[in-house]
Amino acid sequence: MTHQFRGILALLLVTLVWGTTFPAMKGLTLYFSAQWIIFIRFAIAAVLLSPFLWKPGRDDLVSGGLLGVLLFFCYVFQVEGLALTTSNRNAFICGLSVLVVPLLGLASGKLPEKRIVLALVLAVAGLAALCWDGGAWGRGDTLALASAFAFGLYIKMMAFRTRRASRLMTLTAMQILTVALCAAIWLLAREVPRTTIDASQDFANYWEYIGQGLATYTLKLVYLGVVATAAIISLQSWGQSRASANEAAVIYSFEPAAAAFFAYFWLGETMTARGWVGAALLIAGMIVSQWNAATPRPAAALAPE
Repeated sequence: MTHQFRGILALLLVTLVWGTTFPAMKGLTLYFSAQWIIFIRFAIAAVLLSPFLWKPGRDDLVSGGLLGVLLFFCYVFQVEGLALTTSNRNAFICGLSVLVVPLLGLASGKLPEKRIVLALVLAVAGLAALCWDGGAWGRGDTLALASAFAFGLYIKMMAFRTRRASRLMTLTAMQILTVALCAAIWLLAREVPRTTIDASQDFANYWEYIGQGLATYTLKLVYLGVVATAAIISLQSWGQSRASANEAAVIYSFEPAAAAFFAYFWLGETMTARGWVGAALLIAGMIVSQWNAATPRPAAALAPE
């Protein structure tokens, strides 16, 4: 088995694990706010990746901090949207982030390539079919689209910052720690001790409610923090070092399909034939947008889903 084939298998596993995070977080949104889900997931991952923060370089810390703040808002939009729509629909819309990166070139007056125009046509047609299948466009879809744009900005910034990084995993660990800290600050400022959950306004009852949730959903939270965030980042970094940018882009494009697959078995969510046609068009647009790109997808764009 060649190193390249091992890398492709690793990225396939990464994509499958990413696909499980949408139905996993969807279940958690029934109990926790988006900020609690983000905080717990990234706090667990930050503890596990903390050894990479030993004697860090200042530039890596600054870059990781800036990226972490942006990544926090990526997840706020994603998880808030996930609470208002199905996990497979959220996954397909969020997957449009791969189209945002080349579109950002329009801001600098650069005309899009033909493949980007074709990718946009496919994506718009796919969104229309997907929404026709699952009902009218709603607030959850708007938040998912905002997440896609935020992730696109994140990937663009990540490409620039990682070229200057001296230790990639230090930068990544700092990102994850920053996301956890941002979520903690948000919780203290906006939610604790009151929230929209079905709990008493009493401070003690609030923490009792949170404690019960932690006990009830321990396995899901540990899975998201340990496997889907900390472990999968290391595997992704290893796999992308052995596969080409085009191979990685095509594999990642199937992440929403993996999310729909697991949503069916995990949550019982289904799509009609029209919905699957829309999903196929979206995936096709994602693949076309990345195929033979002049600037390859940055190998260090480690954005855990």
